[in-house]
Amino acid sequence: MAAFARSLGADPADGVPPTYAAVYAWEATAHQIFGDPEAGIELPNLIHTDQEFEWARHPRVGETVVTRSRIASDVYRRGMRLVVVETEVTAGGKPLCRSTARLLVRGGERGEE
Repeated sequence: MAAFARSLGADPADGVPPTYAAVYAWEATAHQIFGDPEAGIELPNLIHTDQEFEWARHPRVGETVVTRSRIASDVYRRGMRLVVVETEVTAGGKPLCRSTARLLVRGGERGEE
């Protein structure tokens, strides 16, 4: 994390840069989604369309964060699969942030709209 802060020109002593949340919020989710053949999401067919965050507070350098994600919706429209992933991030059992990521998956085997 300190190297990431320095790469942005920030002082690691000032805390964790907010942009780093994309790393810890997506990291847990990505391994689960791509490692599960039943999810049917392959990286070459994935477009990460957007991601938003709601903050309770920013984590501190050296703090351990716990990330829990769930698929909030998974629908097909016009031949495209739209997946929404919601992620809750805590530290010491207290909320840090919530993330909502929207994914577009090309192709797929599922039924009609």
